[in-house]
Amino acid sequence: MQQWVVRAGTVTGLVFAAGLAWLTAQVQEQAGRDEAQAGVDLIVILGAAEYRGFPSPVLKSRLDHGLDLYRQGYAPRILTTGGSGGDPDFTEGEVGRNYLVRKGVPSEAILVEQEGETTLHSAIAVSEIMFRMNLRSCILVTDGYHILRAKKMLESRGIRVYGSPRKGQARPADREWWLSFRQAGALLLWYLGLGR
Repeated sequence: MQQWVVRAGTVTGLVFAAGLAWLTAQVQEQAGRDEAQAGVDLIVILGAAEYRGFPSPVLKSRLDHGLDLYRQGYAPRILTTGGSGGDPDFTEGEVGRNYLVRKGVPSEAILVEQEGETTLHSAIAVSEIMFRMNLRSCILVTDGYHILRAKKMLESRGIRVYGSPRKGQARPADREWWLSFRQAGALLLWYLGLGR
């Protein structure tokens, strides 16, 4: 009986490891693919850190990429996301909106989600905003390794999503693999109903 338990545990562990390796490969494959296409309802730019009202380099890079897509006519609106992250005065979504307005985007073309503190929380809030406005498709802008998980979360809520990774994110291969592996683990936990 004890040997059977050990074998079952070993098989379960191997299946889990194989699934995680497969998901890591899927994260990396999605990260290298830009699916942006014209005619979608919205460009969604996921939040990242802000510093006292100014975007961090990562957030700025995401905003600049979304801005390029907007200027090329891929969508008529942009939605910025992200909560306060502990900042009592600013939210990532608000900082993103202000940055885009300073870059010439009309304020009426920008929607803001400023409650999300996790990817899942932002995905839920984004989908609710979109459905209230009868919007059903978007280009999702974030870091490449983050796209697959955020995309699956939005798709699970009925949104048609096309990923478009921000530019300028070259990293050493081992670092890129580690980030992809972490996202794969988070995606697996979300699939199991345990993720955020």
